[in-house]
Amino acid sequence: MPPNTKAEEPAPAPAAETTAELETANQKVEETTQHQHHKFRELDQQEEAAAAAAAAESQRISQVESTTPRPTTTEAEEAATTSVPVIKKIEHAGEVVTEAIAERTGLPTWGVVAIIILVFLVVFGIIFFCVRRFLKKRRTKDGKGKKGVDMKSVQLLGSAYKEKPDMEELTENAEEGDEEDKQSEQKLGRLNFKLEYDFNSNSLAVTVIQAEELPALDMGGTSDPYVKVYLLPDKKKKFETKVHRKTLSPVFNETFTFKSLPYADAMNKTLVFAIFDFDRFSKHDQIGEVKVPLCTIDLAQTIEEWRDLVSVEGEGGQLGDICFSLRYVPTAGKLTVVILEAKNLKKMDVGGLSDPYVKIAIMQNGKRLKKKKTSIKKCTLNPYYNESFSFEVPFEQIQKICLVVTVVDYDRIGTSEPIGRCILGCMGTGTELRHWSDMLASPRRPIAQWHTLKDPEETDEILKNMK
Repeated sequence: MPPNTKAEEPAPAPAAETTAELETANQKVEETTQHQHHKFRELDQQEEAAAAAAAAESQRISQVESTTPRPTTTEAEEAATTSVPVIKKIEHAGEVVTEAIAERTGLPTWGVVAIIILVFLVVFGIIFFCVRRFLKKRRTKDGKGKKGVDMKSVQLLGSAYKEKPDMEELTENAEEGDEEDKQSEQKLGRLNFKLEYDFNSNSLAVTVIQAEELPALDMGGTSDPYVKVYLLPDKKKKFETKVHRKTLSPVFNETFTFKSLPYADAMNKTLVFAIFDFDRFSKHDQIGEVKVPLCTIDLAQTIEEWRDLVSVEGEGGQLGDICFSLRYVPTAGKLTVVILEAKNLKKMDVGGLSDPYVKIAIMQNGKRLKKKKTSIKKCTLNPYYNESFSFEVPFEQIQKICLVVTVVDYDRIGTSEPIGRCILGCMGTGTELRHWSDMLASPRRPIAQWHTLKDPEETDEILKNMK
């Protein structure tokens, strides 16, 4: 027993060592844990600082975004975005239709597209032409039916309204105002002319100088004026000035001479200046006229003055008008005359009508070379013919001939009486000469024009002078 007790006594020493080791180990663990806690605290503090900086940055960015305007889509962009699918659908439908037509007809797709485009262009052109023709007719009717407005009278009227006179003054001057309005409505412009009488040769020289303030009778707000000069009451000799295009203040400066006019006979005559508006495809409208009784002026001295135009019924409406076309081919030496129609012819029969037909004659040096005539239109003053006649006229002879167009009233019992006549060619004047010149200037092209019929007796004298 004692040896066992001795052997067990030294055991407490290693237990003390182990406890000491454990304590030191615990202290190291605590130190490491404290060190780790300290590091974690530093990391937390760094994370909190970073989070605060991030929050401040985000707040600053939000403030900047709130101050800067955000781009907004406009209505046009929205409409464009919405219209894009519609356009795509239309294009797709068009492609489907063209492909279907191409399959049925056997044509290529581009050919079908070209045909469709051509059809649309033709339809659009026809519609545009019809609308333009309708508007042109409407404007010509309105333009020809209304007289031009006097701008001076409009300005005076406007200034009168601006002044605002009293009602008593207006009532006192009402009659004077009406007279002034009538005069302004009837104002058709003025004509400047000069007269010189030569007692040695018994001739009267008439110079048409110029006109101004003429009314606008054409669609474009202008006129194509020319002047006819003749003596009343015989009207045997008539002169015409050149046509001045698109003007309301033409300058003529043309002189005409009435020969074999004794002073005693001149005192019984009246000089007439008739101003017309030229129109190729309809009747020439008369703007106005100036009548100068020669007994009221002193022919012993040169007379130059201005006179106002006075309205008058158309002098050419007494006999009527005729429309025909001329065409000349120089290489073939062929002259073609197409008698189209006539209107407002003179009443020759007892019943107030006529039976008109047209005679066409080619004359040279007073001799009738060829003649032809149209059919007879019964009981009408506005006949329509549309009949063509051809004559062989060599080019070297075209400048030497005269074309005489005569409208005749047919009478089965008695002799047929001429209603009126037009002379074109080398003896033509005025519109007749102009028509002939246009024909020669445009070979192989038909040139149509209206002409006012002239007195047959007057034209007979012209034809006699050809010999």
